[in-house]
Amino acid sequence: MVVSDNHGWGDILTELRERYEGDMDALIHCGDSELRADDPAIQEYFIVRGNCDVEEEFPYDVVEGVGGRRIFITHGHRYNVKTSLMKLTYKAQEYEADFVFFGHTHMVGAEKIGETIFLNPGSIAMPIGRRDKTYAIVEANKQQAAIRFFDDKHRELTELSCTFSFDSVS
Repeated sequence: MVVSDNHGWGDILTELRERYEGDMDALIHCGDSELRADDPAIQEYFIVRGNCDVEEEFPYDVVEGVGGRRIFITHGHRYNVKTSLMKLTYKAQEYEADFVFFGHTHMVGAEKIGETIFLNPGSIAMPIGRRDKTYAIVEANKQQAAIRFFDDKHRELTELSCTFSFDSVS
């Protein structure tokens, strides 16, 4: 489960954790929580530091192995994602990432660049480009990754769903 940009709205993170903990391999937060590192709302999340976060305990980047895939998590502001994904793509190649999860733009979307799947879950608090406050669920196996998006009421936004194939089986 991937979420980003809650901007202080801790209750939604608690709700998502309670809903998905134990059913997901990982709970991932792509920054701008605006919460303290000891806030119970972000416990159990892999979390990174966004441009609106002041907690120095949050790293800017995290690389984790989840479900046999390498995941690079960042907020995106240090890679100028509002302009282009080029710098983020180079960093993903450096990390040999299968997935890149990022936020910052508040715009939901997913795409595959080369062999890497890039996912921005949008903002769970202040979306841009649509009204829905969003988060994402990623289901991956050796052949493909399915990405499903949900609103803050946990309704699936089927028009945003997408599936990507992995060219090489590892």
